[in-house]
Amino acid sequence: MANLAETEFALTPLPHPTPTPADVREQILQAPGFGSHFSDHMVSIDWSEERGWHNATIGPRGPIPLDPAAAVLHYAQEIFEGLKAYQQADGGIALFRPEANAARFNTSARRLAMPELPEHIFVEAIRELVRADRDWLPTVEGGSLYLRPFMIATEAFLGVRPAKQYKFLVIASPAGNYFKSGAPAVSIWVSQYTRAAPGGTGEAKCGGNYAASLVPQAEAIARGHDQVVFLDAAEHKWIEELGGMNLYFVFRDGTLLTPALSGTILRGITRDSILTLAREQGLTVREDRYSIDQWRADAESGELVETFACGTAAVVTAVGKVCGHGADFTIGSGGPGQLTSRLKDSLVAIQRGSAPDVHGWIERID
Repeated sequence: MANLAETEFALTPLPHPTPTPADVREQILQAPGFGSHFSDHMVSIDWSEERGWHNATIGPRGPIPLDPAAAVLHYAQEIFEGLKAYQQADGGIALFRPEANAARFNTSARRLAMPELPEHIFVEAIRELVRADRDWLPTVEGGSLYLRPFMIATEAFLGVRPAKQYKFLVIASPAGNYFKSGAPAVSIWVSQYTRAAPGGTGEAKCGGNYAASLVPQAEAIARGHDQVVFLDAAEHKWIEELGGMNLYFVFRDGTLLTPALSGTILRGITRDSILTLAREQGLTVREDRYSIDQWRADAESGELVETFACGTAAVVTAVGKVCGHGADFTIGSGGPGQLTSRLKDSLVAIQRGSAPDVHGWIERID
């Protein structure tokens, strides 16, 4: 079989013997939560050193056969992405900036010594899964179909080297609100743990980064907070990012600041979109370092009026309270600020098709 990267790409459909009954699916979609339920189908594409990308299928979602010696289980060669399909104002369905996810996926692949997937194959695989499972898109307010493309090393061997066999898959999950509390603003805990170090994998979207965040995240929840924020590994003073989101800071003079990309911070697609929208709205935007001590001082003096987190899952979420690392302060009124709400509304309007897409960010499915 020819390498799919060198031929016209097409997925082979596999029959689904037991799709979810419509009444069960509709019950799930009334309150989907986040990441708790999954649609009927998945995409699967194999890669080997001898054949390249091959065996592309779309079929029933189900278990993945793995040898106990599969490299992903021992050496953590695994990467993933996250993006959403949105119901449009005219009833259609669209993706938001899938090409950016495809490019970041390959950046992660290079860092983890994994094969790159041609970007057109990445995007078309996602499009086909959304077409197959479009009935799983929730119609509740804020609902979307969350898409999880990922790649794992499947070669069976023990030895520290890049694997010679991989599997790329895409699954989908109907999604509602990311934060279970439903609060208008979240509370975050400043962790003593480190998420990423210079020269590490902080800029890659790999499972190991998130595994390392589980203990500090559990610590935050145990103390009554929604999320954890990490400081830099070298000086342990500079704000980097939350467990799964980038941060923005809004000052009294209207200036917007976000920590600069330094190799330890994920290149968030929502982060980049917010930068673009803020500049279009005439805001002064800075990408720079910002310390935890300065954050507290600015919040207490009133110089800092808003803080928000952004990411694919949570979109834009206000930060109301910060604790830990000698800090205990409230930002502004403790709820969403005007600029946070304005930027969120601008972004969501584009994603939902109720505002013009002047950047070409929307990828229609229908």
